[in-house]
Amino acid sequence: MTVSRLALLFLCAAWWAPAEPAVAQWSLETESNLFYTDDVSLFSASRRLALMEDPTQPVVDVTNQGSDTVVEPSAEVKRIFSSALGRTELSVKAQGFVFATKSIYNHATFRFEIEQDLTRSLLLRVNYYYAPDLFLARNVQRSTGIVADERVSTHIYSAHLEGRPSEDLTLRLLTRYGSRDYNAAFQNRDTTLWTVGPHVEWAAARWLDVTAGYHYERGLADGRTQPQSKDDVSYINHYLALGLMLKLAPQYAVFLGGDYEHNIFTSTLAGDERQGQKEDIYQWELEFRRTLNERATFTAGFQRSVRVSNITARSVPDNNTWLGLECAF
Repeated sequence: MTVSRLALLFLCAAWWAPAEPAVAQWSLETESNLFYTDDVSLFSASRRLALMEDPTQPVVDVTNQGSDTVVEPSAEVKRIFSSALGRTELSVKAQGFVFATKSIYNHATFRFEIEQDLTRSLLLRVNYYYAPDLFLARNVQRSTGIVADERVSTHIYSAHLEGRPSEDLTLRLLTRYGSRDYNAAFQNRDTTLWTVGPHVEWAAARWLDVTAGYHYERGLADGRTQPQSKDDVSYINHYLALGLMLKLAPQYAVFLGGDYEHNIFTSTLAGDERQGQKEDIYQWELEFRRTLNERATFTAGFQRSVRVSNITARSVPDNNTWLGLECAF
C-alpha cells in the first residue's frame, strides 16, 4: 500500500468513524526547530536516536561531510472520539528536514497512528512510519569498487501495549517489524528487521519524570545470501535509553537524556569488512524548555553523539544545537 493510499485510509476513518459529537475533537500540534550540525551525514541518525523514534538507523559508512544549518518543521493532526469500543485517537504526522546548503540531504518522514483504549488503564497503539528516499552518502559498492549515491526508504509497522498500574507509573511493551529498501546500486543491503522491548515512564516526584527503555533488534540483509557482494549489513542491536525531565518551576523544565547502542554485525562472508565487527554509539542530550502560554513552548538544546567502531578503528563525533517552538491548537 502506498503512503498516499494509507493516508487517505486514515483520513476517511477519521471522518466516517462513529463518534459522539460532545466528545469528538480535532487538534493540531506544530513544531519548528532551527539546528546547527557539524556533520550532515550523521544528523538524521542522531536526531532519531530515541525510544519512540527509529533509533536503529541504516549503516552510515561515509561521515565527516561538513556542517550546515537545518530547519525542521513538523505538524501532527489528531482526532479523538468515543465509540462502543471506547476512546479512539487517530493521528497523522509529517516532519521535514531542510538543509541550508547541502540540499541533497533534504528529506521527510510520515507517521500514521491509531490509539485505542482497551480498558481504563490499558491501551493499544499501532502505527506505520515511512521515511522515503533518504540520501546517505556517495558510497563504494564493495563488489565492484564503483562509487554511487546510496539512498534508502524505510517502512516500519509498530505496536505498543501500554498499561498504567498506578497514576504515577506507565509500562509499555513495544514491537516493530519493517524494512529498509535501498536503491539499485546497494540493493544487497535491503534489510528486514524486527524489534521488541519494554519502556517505563515514572512520575518519581512532583519535580521529576523518569523515562527508561530497552530494545532488542535483529536485522537481516539480502547480502547475507550473496557472497559475491562482500557486503552483509545484518546485525543484532541492543539499545538503552534513559531520560530525566526536571520541572524546575511551573514554566521551566530541563530534559537530560542518554542513549546507548551496541551493534553486533553478523556477517560471515569472506572479504566482508564487517565480519566479526561491532559499533557502539554513545549519545547525550540537554534541552531547556520554557512554557510561554497554554499553547506554546520555547526550547533550546544541545546533543552530542560519538560512534566508536572497530571496523576501521575510528571514533566519530556529531554535535547538534537547536532553538525551537512547539505550538498546540
